[in-house]
Amino acid sequence: MTLYSIAAAIFLALAFLVFARARLLTYLHFFQQEEYDNPRFLRWILSKRAFDQRASLLLLAVSVPLLVTTEYLHQFVELVPIWLSFAAIGFIVIALREPDPRQHGKKRLAMTARAKRILWIALAICALMAAALVYIHGQLPLWILAVQALPLTLALSNLSLQPLEKTFQQRYWDEAHTKLAKLRPTVIGITGSFGKTSVKHILGHLLDSQAATLITPGSINTPMGIARIIREQLGPQHRYFVCEMGAYGPGSIARLCRLAPPDMAVITAVGRAHYERFRSLDTVAAAKFELAEAASERNGKLIVAADVLQYPAARNFHETHKDAVIVIGGTDGAMRISNARQERTGIVFDGAWQGRTYTFRAPLFGLHHCGNVALAFATACMLGCKPEDLIASLVNLPQVKHRLEVTQAPGSWTVVDDAYNSNPVGFAAALELLDVLQNQGGKRILITPGMVELGAAHDEEHAKIGTLAARHVDVLLPVIPERINTLVENFRTHAPNATIVPCRTFAEARAWLDANGTAQDVVLIENDLPDIYEATLRL
Repeated sequence: MTLYSIAAAIFLALAFLVFARARLLTYLHFFQQEEYDNPRFLRWILSKRAFDQRASLLLLAVSVPLLVTTEYLHQFVELVPIWLSFAAIGFIVIALREPDPRQHGKKRLAMTARAKRILWIALAICALMAAALVYIHGQLPLWILAVQALPLTLALSNLSLQPLEKTFQQRYWDEAHTKLAKLRPTVIGITGSFGKTSVKHILGHLLDSQAATLITPGSINTPMGIARIIREQLGPQHRYFVCEMGAYGPGSIARLCRLAPPDMAVITAVGRAHYERFRSLDTVAAAKFELAEAASERNGKLIVAADVLQYPAARNFHETHKDAVIVIGGTDGAMRISNARQERTGIVFDGAWQGRTYTFRAPLFGLHHCGNVALAFATACMLGCKPEDLIASLVNLPQVKHRLEVTQAPGSWTVVDDAYNSNPVGFAAALELLDVLQNQGGKRILITPGMVELGAAHDEEHAKIGTLAARHVDVLLPVIPERINTLVENFRTHAPNATIVPCRTFAEARAWLDANGTAQDVVLIENDLPDIYEATLRL
C-alpha cells in the first residue's frame, strides 16, 4: 500500500467519523424517544427498515472500480487513493445533507447529559472501527458493514453506561427524596390509564388557589423526571406537591412511591392506553393500585373513579380499606354526577357531595372532563378546602394544553387540539364535541393517525372509533392510514357519503386543510404521533 493510499484511507476514516456523528444524531433522536430501551430501539430499526442506503450505495459504487483497479489493472494502482477520496467526499456530502434532529422534528432531540454520554462513546466505538479498517487495509465493502452497524454502537454505548447511569440516577434520587422529606409538602400521587394529566392540571389549579402548589409539568411521570422537578423547583413555600405517576410495568409505580411517598392517592381510570406493556386490564389495575397501597401505609385516602372498581385488585383494596376509599361517580359513590352537558363555553354538571348538590361550571371541553373535575374537587375537599371556594375557582380554570383544547384564530376554523391524547374514551368524547362546536354550513373534520400502544386491542378499538366517527365527522384525514385500516374501513362503511383524504404526514393534512378549509369548519386533531411512529427514514 503506497503512502498516498494510506493518506487516502486516513482521509476516508476521518470522513466516516464526520458522517457517523451526523447519522448517530439521527438515530439518537429515535433512541431517546424509545427511552433508551435497547430492545425496543433495535426492534424499531428492524420494523422501519431504518438502514442506510445512500452511503452504502456510494461505497458499493466506488468499490467496483477500485476492485478492478487493484485486481486486474496493477499498472493503475496509483488510482486507488482517488477512489478512496471519492468515497470520503461522499461521506462528507451525505453528512452535510443529514437533517439535524436538534433543530428539526416534532419533538426535537434533547442533548441531555445522558444523550451526550451515549453519543460520545458511540463515536469512540466508530473511531475504533475506522482505525481497525485502516490498519487492516479494509476494502470498501467492510466500510459498508461499519455504516450499517451505527445503530448497534448506540446500543453498545448505552449498555456500557448502565452502571454509571445507575450511579447518577441514585444520586439524583437520593437528593430529591431527601429534599422532599425535609420540606414535607403534602404529596398527592395521581395515576390512571388516562385522565391523570388532566386531573393533575385541574387539582393543581384548585389547590394553588388555596396555597402554593407545585405540580409535575406536562406529562412528566418517570422517576428521573419527577426527581428533577423536586430537585429544581420544590421550595419551602409549597404546601402541596401534585405528582403524576406513570406505570410502565408492574412495580414501576411502587418505585415512584418510594421516591415521593404519597399522602393521598388518586386513580383516574383503568383502560387500554399502553395496553401492549401490560397484556391484560387486570395487570393494569394491579399496577395502578400500587399507588393506593403506598398511600394507605401513610394512612392516606384513595380517591378513585367508580369504573375502576370492576377489577379484582381494585375490589380487594376497596374491601380491605373501606374507610380510606372515596368513590367518585356511579350510583353509590361519595360524589354522584348528574345533568352533565357540554356547552359551547365549557362543561356544566351537578355533583352531590356530602349531603349537598353543587353546580359545576368549567371552561373545559369533552364530557369526560366532568369526571376529572369531580376527582380533583373531591381530593381538594379531603385536603380541607371549602367546596364553595373550589367551585368559584373552577370558572378561571385554564384549558389543558393539547387535551381537547379549543381555539379559534380570527377568520379561521375552530381547532380542537387533542394532540396529546391516545385512548379510546378521550377519542370518543372528542368526536362527540364536534357536534357541539359545529357551525352552520361548516364541515366536521378529523385529522388523526389513530391511537398507539394498544397491543392486541389495536384493530378492535380503532374499528369502534371508526364506527363512532361516521356519526360525527364529514371529512376524515387519516395520517398513515395503513396503521388504522379498521378505523378507515368502518368509517367508509358507515358514512359512505363522507370524504376520506389519506395523508402520509400531518404536514400533508395541513396543506389539504389550508386549501379546502373554511372559517365555519371545526377541526379535531386527535393524537399527534411522535417522530418514532410517523417518520419514514430514507437514509
